[in-house]
Amino acid sequence: MKKYLFILLAIAFLLPGCELNEEPVSTIDKNSVFSSEEGLSAYSMSFYEIFPSPTVQGAIEGGYEGFGAIPIDYCAAQSILPFVLLNGVSENTSTGWNWANLRNLNYFIVNCTNPDVPEEVRNNYIGLARFFRAWFYFDKVKTFGDVPWVDRPLDPQDEDILYGSRDSRELVMEKVYEDLMFAAQNITRTTDATQCTYVTKWAVLAFASRVALFEGTFRKYHNLNLATSADTWLKRAEDAAYEVMQNSGKRLNPSYRELFTSNNPPTSETILAITGSESLGIMHSTNWYWSTGITVTTHFIRPFVCTYLQKDGTPYTDRPGWQYEDFYEEFQNRDERLSATLRYPGYKREGNLALPLLNGIGRLGYQMYKLCVDATAPDAAQLSTHALQVIRYGEVLLNYAEAKAELGTLTNDDWSKTIGALRARAGITGGLTSKPAVIDNYLKNTYYPNVSDPVILEIRRERGIELSFEGFRFDDVRRWKCGNLFKMSWTGMYIPFINLPLDIDHDGTHDVIYYTDEAELAKADALCNNPNVYKVAVSTNPDSPLLQVHPAGDGVGYYLAWRTNEDHLKVWGSKQYLYPIPRAALNLNPNLGQNPGWENGATNDGN
Repeated sequence: MKKYLFILLAIAFLLPGCELNEEPVSTIDKNSVFSSEEGLSAYSMSFYEIFPSPTVQGAIEGGYEGFGAIPIDYCAAQSILPFVLLNGVSENTSTGWNWANLRNLNYFIVNCTNPDVPEEVRNNYIGLARFFRAWFYFDKVKTFGDVPWVDRPLDPQDEDILYGSRDSRELVMEKVYEDLMFAAQNITRTTDATQCTYVTKWAVLAFASRVALFEGTFRKYHNLNLATSADTWLKRAEDAAYEVMQNSGKRLNPSYRELFTSNNPPTSETILAITGSESLGIMHSTNWYWSTGITVTTHFIRPFVCTYLQKDGTPYTDRPGWQYEDFYEEFQNRDERLSATLRYPGYKREGNLALPLLNGIGRLGYQMYKLCVDATAPDAAQLSTHALQVIRYGEVLLNYAEAKAELGTLTNDDWSKTIGALRARAGITGGLTSKPAVIDNYLKNTYYPNVSDPVILEIRRERGIELSFEGFRFDDVRRWKCGNLFKMSWTGMYIPFINLPLDIDHDGTHDVIYYTDEAELAKADALCNNPNVYKVAVSTNPDSPLLQVHPAGDGVGYYLAWRTNEDHLKVWGSKQYLYPIPRAALNLNPNLGQNPGWENGATNDGN
């Protein structure tokens, strides 16, 4: 035990700062770390620091979406992501140019050479380090495009790198792929039977399918004519996903909701997770964020709710009168993931009806609860202990289907094993065994007007629904070159009238009064049969900062709407979908150069 603690202390001293050339400050003999498998194992625990802590703001920061900051195209949020906000980002405010984790990984890789440790053992841990290096660089390329490729701890004398230009996206992504393939071939762990918290061979390959799919579709839709083509990367995505599907033993867990509410994640589907522990004080705040509405108001919008299919596999927008269905009606006979993701009519917590918080976090009618447990005790800040998914088998199926569809090689059998299987779990009965041949015009016109392939459209529908709020949507929209979706107006559920009490869940009890002034509220309140009814002030003025009500069409009812008076602040100028290099980094090394469109302090102004 004393030896183990010593090793951990040694590692703590070896960890570097945030610049490429910062030196380790320790003089501890590195042989104490690198001369035994025990030492290598202890050091490797530091690699996992790349994964954001579950204790930060209720979930995986930068992974799970929506915590008051990311207005993706299926939700409204308290704060608009600066990247899509008028003048929200410039080189003076850009962040993320941090290299501490890279130096730690490279230090390990370069020094893991002691012959006292068998080569197979060393390569296992080097493979783990290279997996995390690939994870690190994938994030950097998504954010900044070209970045310096560094595969060793740098000395002050390495001026060609420290003060050189960035390496090309082509070179860096090939290095990322090489790292992942080395990791897949050398990591010996193939199972983690209890909590799936360790990186395994299957986690590497599943992540490789994610990386390759991103890169392949980004190159395709952004017309990047690079030496390694989009199709090469799409085939890599297909191959990596296929190996997981064939050989990992993973399968879909029968319960979708269980994936996001269990302290011990279902090992049938979970490939990699971050778990909590009350006894160790490792807890997060998902229940607080999604169940109380104290500080965060992030909720689905109706256009995305309308993309959930009916149980028979047909589009919801094919059913007559869908435009005027209220909260209760629109949940009937739908994809079961709708009721596993949002508070639904009749949802109960500890025996009590739990409608959306219509005056707060559920103000548009759609309160997310996918990542929340039904118990109310964890609703206090940072008391949740259920596991958070990082990589799961459902994503692998989606990666495989999309890669093959983009390559034009997806068969009916492929469809059945991937999209069909996911939909079957969600209670859908139709369209499970053969590819679609007809375009859903609502989906196309609302989300993907430039896509004419019904198969790709349906795969994108499925990906949005299956992976909602798991940290993928921002990247998906960017790789598909669909940035204009960030400008979508935030509209909510249909209501038949205002200034009268409404029974939105059809249980015979009034739930909410949407009123335009105090006099109308008084009249409506006199008709109400519920003393605890929500009372929500609304405005028919589209420029109002209040919750708005917009005519639904044909003079029949209204749609709730929020912050449409700020739609003009949502801008989209692609600038190649990259963030600017921070000014501080440019001051240290002007040879980095700035990303296109961000030069000379330019902001995201929509041009």
